[in-house]
Amino acid sequence: MSSEPVIERSATSAITRFGLGTAAVGRPGYITLGRDLDLPADRSVEALRARTHALLDAAWAAGVRYFDTARSYGRAEEFVGAWLASRPEVAGDVVVGSKWGYTYTADWQASGVPVHEVKKHAVEVFDRQIGETRAALGGNPDVYLVHSVTPDSPALSDPALLARLAALAGEGVRVGLSTSGPAQAQVVRAALEVSVEGRPLFAAVQSTWNLLEPSVGPALAEAHSAGWLVVVKEAMANGRLAGRNAVGPALAVLREQSGAAGVPEDALALAAAAAQPWADIVLSGAATLDQLASNLIAAEVTLTPGVLAELAGLAEPAESYWQARAVLPWE
Repeated sequence: MSSEPVIERSATSAITRFGLGTAAVGRPGYITLGRDLDLPADRSVEALRARTHALLDAAWAAGVRYFDTARSYGRAEEFVGAWLASRPEVAGDVVVGSKWGYTYTADWQASGVPVHEVKKHAVEVFDRQIGETRAALGGNPDVYLVHSVTPDSPALSDPALLARLAALAGEGVRVGLSTSGPAQAQVVRAALEVSVEGRPLFAAVQSTWNLLEPSVGPALAEAHSAGWLVVVKEAMANGRLAGRNAVGPALAVLREQSGAAGVPEDALALAAAAAQPWADIVLSGAATLDQLASNLIAAEVTLTPGVLAELAGLAEPAESYWQARAVLPWE
C-alpha cells in the first residue's frame, strides 16, 4: 500500500470532464452486471423515457454538459432529442455525441433475443442512420462516431463512405469513431492516418479504457496530441468495478483504496480514468439517480501518483478482458 494520501480534494470542480451515456436506459436490455437491481420490472418506453429525462436533468443540474447516445441504443436518441426540445435553456451549452453503424434489432425485448444489434459500416447504413439521428435529435449531433470500429472495418478504407463522412465534417460535425476489442490501439492509430483530399478526416474517438483494460491508453494519448476529442467509455467495465461486484482478491486494491479514501469504488474507477492526461470526457453509464450521484463524486477528487500506480496493477491481458466481456449476459 502507498504511504501517500489516497486522494486530494480538488480546489475547483472538474465536473465538465464527465459525461452521461444513455446505453443503459435507452432500451430494456443491456450488458451491465446487476441490471435487474437497477431497473424495475416496468421497462416500457414511457418508463425508460422518464428515467432518461430524470438522469439528464440531474446530470445537467450537477454541471455535466456532454451527453452520449447512439442509433443502436433503442430509443435513446429519441429520448435525448425530446429532452433537448423541452429545455431550450440548455441550447448552446450542451454537447451531444451519437454513433451510427449498429442497427437495434431486439424489438424492445430485455433478454431471450438472439441478436440485440447488427453492425454494418456501409454507405447505405450511414445514409439511413444520419437521417434518423437528425430526426431524433432535431438536427445534427455535435459529434458523430462510427460505432465500434475494428481493424477490418470499411470505415477505415471505403472511399465512398469516407467521402460521406468528410461531407458531414464539412457541415461542422466533429466526425470520429468508437472502438472495441483487443485491437483498439491498432484501430486508433490507423484512423489517425486516414485523410480525404489531403486532410485528416477523424477528430474524435470514444474507446474503452478502465482499470482492467487500459491497453489503448498510449494510442489515445497520440490522438489527443493530434487534437482529437478523446472520450472514455466503459470506465466501470460493464459494472465489474462497481462496489457490489468488486469482489474477490483480484479487486482487493480497489476496495482497500476506496475504503481508505471514503470514496465509492465506482467513483475511484472513474477518477482513475479522468486522471489520464489525454482523457477529455469520461462517461458515466448510470441507470439510477443514486448511481449518477455516486459516479460524479469522481469529479471531486484527484488520485495521487502512488494510488494510481497501485490501481494499475488491476490490469488484465486485453484478450482475456474482451473474452470475459463477450459472454456477459444481456439483462
